[in-house]
Amino acid sequence: MTRWGMLSAWFLYSADAVPFAAGHGGASFWERMEKDPAQKKSFHDSMAADSVLVAGVMVAECREVFDGVESLVDVGGGNGTMAVAIARSFPKMECTVFDLPYVVANVKEEESGVENFRGNMFDGIPPADAVLLKTILHDWDDEKCLEILKSCREAVSGRDEKKKKGKVIIIDMVVGNGDVVGNREMYQAQFSFDLLMFATFNGKERDEEEWRSLFLAAGFSGGYKIIRSLGPRSLIEAYP
Repeated sequence: MTRWGMLSAWFLYSADAVPFAAGHGGASFWERMEKDPAQKKSFHDSMAADSVLVAGVMVAECREVFDGVESLVDVGGGNGTMAVAIARSFPKMECTVFDLPYVVANVKEEESGVENFRGNMFDGIPPADAVLLKTILHDWDDEKCLEILKSCREAVSGRDEKKKKGKVIIIDMVVGNGDVVGNREMYQAQFSFDLLMFATFNGKERDEEEWRSLFLAAGFSGGYKIIRSLGPRSLIEAYP
C-alpha cells in the first residue's frame, strides 16, 4: 500500500522515477523483494498460479499458435509452469525455461521434461523457433521493452535463410481490445493494472497502437496478430 500513499508526495517532491521507490528508500520492487524471502515466495507462487490458468486456456483454445514450432524459450518463465504445460501438450517440442539463476534453479529438468537456461534477458536470449513473453513487457518502459524485443527478434530470426523464421508470443494486455470495450469491469481492470504497473515499475499496459509502434521500432517487419482469448489479456504473435 505504500506506493499508493506516496503518490501525492512523489508527484510534488520526489526525485525517484517510480512511486514504489519513493516509498521504500529508493529501492526498486526487485531490490526490495530480494531482501524479503516471504515476499519473493509470494510473488513467484502467484506468477505460477496465474500460469496454470493461462496455460490451460492456451493449450485448449490457441493450439494453432504452436503449429510448426519445434523449439520454444519461455523468457522469465519462473518455475517452468507454462513451459511444462506446453511441453506436455506438444511432446515433440523442445521447451526451455530462461530466467535468473536463482529462479531456474528450482526447475527440475528430468521430472518436468523442459530444460533450464540461466541468464538475464537484457544480455541476450537463447535461439529458438518461438520466444514466449508472459506478462513481462508490462513491467518495463518503452526503452527497456525495445531492448527485450530486439533480443527476441534476433533469437527467433535464425541464421539459416532456408529455415522458416519464427515468432515472438506475447501474453499481455491490449488496452481497449474488442472483447473488453463493452465490458466495464474488464475495461476498469485494464486501467487499474496500468496504474499498478506505473506505480510499481514505471511500466505500463499498452493499446494496439502502442504495441504496433514498439514492434516497428524493434525491427519486426513481418507484422503481428492479436488473439483475444484471455479475458483482459491477449495473446500477440509478432513476426520478425
